[in-house]
Amino acid sequence: MQKNEIIKKLIDNVKEELGGLKKAYNSTHSLMTAPDMKSEGKYDTRGIEAGYLAGAQKVRVTELEQELQLLEEVKVRDFKPDEEVAIGALVELDLNGFVKKYFISPTAGGTMVEAEGESILVISVFSPIGAEVLQLKAGDDFELETKGDPREYKILSVS
Repeated sequence: MQKNEIIKKLIDNVKEELGGLKKAYNSTHSLMTAPDMKSEGKYDTRGIEAGYLAGAQKVRVTELEQELQLLEEVKVRDFKPDEEVAIGALVELDLNGFVKKYFISPTAGGTMVEAEGESILVISVFSPIGAEVLQLKAGDDFELETKGDPREYKILSVS
């Protein structure tokens, strides 16, 4: 199933980023507490800067762990033809004759995924398109204003 492949790729991407970031955080944290990082004067801010970096990395680690949990909780299922769009749906949209597939996700918006030979854009429910498409059905239309231009979308299918 295409959606299983999409979720797996999204989870793998987050796990890979999380693994690298945890290593970087541990390295920065060790550096921050190393004896040779002790300030040698009032203008020596190496330890403080390492602390800021470690703090920012820790925040990002926490965000990625939450993102991973959200992705692992997505229930992959088939949607009935008359069912409303929800998280986990694969939605086909038409914009001025251009048809694209979008996977509705709680996170990882903007990620392009190849699944079963197709390019599918992952959109978060917090994005403009993601927020508009929720609770609509195949055949429904919606309009989004982008840079002052209204764009008319039509939902072709929900699966």
